Order: sequence, then C-alpha cells, then structure tokens
Amino acid sequence: MNHSRFQEVCDVLENCNYRGDYFQITFRSRLITPGVKAGQFVHIQLPDMPHLTLRRPFSVFDASTDEGTLSVIYKVVGAGSTALAAVERGKRISLLGPLGNGFPATPIGRGIIIVAGGYGCASTYLIARGAAQPGVCLLGARNKADILVEDAFAATGFRVHISTDDGSCGHQGLVTELLDRVLTETAGASPVTYACGPNAMLDAVADMCLARDIEAYLSYDMNMCCGVGACFTCVMKRKADNADGWEYVRTCRDGPVIDAREVYREDGTT
Repeated sequence: MNHSRFQEVCDVLENCNYRGDYFQITFRSRLITPGVKAGQFVHIQLPDMPHLTLRRPFSVFDASTDEGTLSVIYKVVGAGSTALAAVERGKRISLLGPLGNGFPATPIGRGIIIVAGGYGCASTYLIARGAAQPGVCLLGARNKADILVEDAFAATGFRVHISTDDGSCGHQGLVTELLDRVLTETAGASPVTYACGPNAMLDAVADMCLARDIEAYLSYDMNMCCGVGACFTCVMKRKADNADGWEYVRTCRDGPVIDAREVYREDGTT
C-alpha cells in the first residue's frame, strides 16, 4: 500500500459543465499525477472560501503523466461544489494527493467486470483505461441524465451496459440485476469485479460475488474530514482476528477500496 502524497498548487486548465449538475475540472499537476491509481482521490482546498476550512475529497477520474494533467468529475450538491463550479480557468488551487488505497491492477487472462452506480464511474474509469484486456462495464443510475462517461468507457474497448431506475436509458432496474446476468454468463471464467457506488449497491455486489466465490473490490464512500487517516471520521468495520471479529479501519487511508472478503457486516452476510 503506497501512501506517498504531495501538496501541490495546481492551475485549473478547464472547468466545464459536463451535463446537468455535473462538472469536470482539469488541473495541471506534475507532482500528484504520476502516483495516481484507479480508485484514489485528491483533497481539494476550495478557493476564496475561508469559512470552509476543510478540504473536499474527490475521486480522480483521469490522469495523464505525459501531459501532467488530472481530472475530477463532480456534482453540484452544496456550498462547496457550487463554489468549485464557479472556478474559472487559470485559477490556482491547492490539491493534496494521491490519497487512499486504490483498486488492484487488473489480472491478465481473466474477465474484468466494472460496476458503477451514479458517479461511481469517476473512480472506475482508470481501471478500464489501464486494463490488461477489455471487459464489461455496467453503469447504473436513477435516470439517463445521471449516466456519465459511457463513451469514455466504450473507447477503451469495454462492453458497456446501462441500467436506469426509470427506464429512460438501457435496462429498467438496478445495475446489480445486470451484474447477476453477467456473472451467470461468465460462470467458471473466474472474473474479477470492481465496484463503486452507493453503499447499499456495494453490499449487493459483495453478496452476489461472494456467493459465487468471485473476487470483488469495493470502493466505499464515507464522510471524510482530514483525508489522511488522522481524525477517524470515515471509519468502517473490517474483519479481524480478535475477540470481536472486526476492527475499525479508515476509508481515507485503508480504503476507500476494500476486498469484499474483508468487509464486516452487522447482519453477518459477509
């Protein structure tokens, strides 16, 4: 596990509206970019807002060492993201990263399944871009407007399948219904699953994969403060060899990506 990180003041190269309430911001980053792995995040200091003292965590969507750039996709939902959406090109912003434990490298010669709920696609795109070979990407959201970067995934050679709750795009239903279908089709092929999305979705992915003895890695979204493992705000339970059978781990440092086999659930399902 690599926890090398840098604090870097980065120039904003672009900050554009992607679709609806979603934006994509791209930074010039020479220090942070080379160490970025899929599933890691950066902590962004919001500019010109001294009353918002805490940095905000955002998953890295894309990173290019050759170009020295790093991109984040975010949704405007509150004061912090609203302020970020107003940032113009040329603004200099402090970033801390790369942070967290990312997804492991994709295996050669095995199936690869990506499951992304909502803008969980932001933290999983680098898996597809760097994959040993193309696989299957399952994107799920409430409606068509919340399905993001499907073209970017398709450009990597991955087969993209979409589900929406309201049926406005692709399969009507949950993305885990698509996963159940894919896992049935790939039975015996020993695929590896990588997932990011709402925690309830991750629990369902874990149940489905573990029941089939399929390796799965899950990226959990927990409320964070410090982002570096000092404050214990973002803890979750992981299985442990002790009297309780579990221990607290910090998702900002020990996660956000955790092996499904290690996740402790109060209901005893994993």
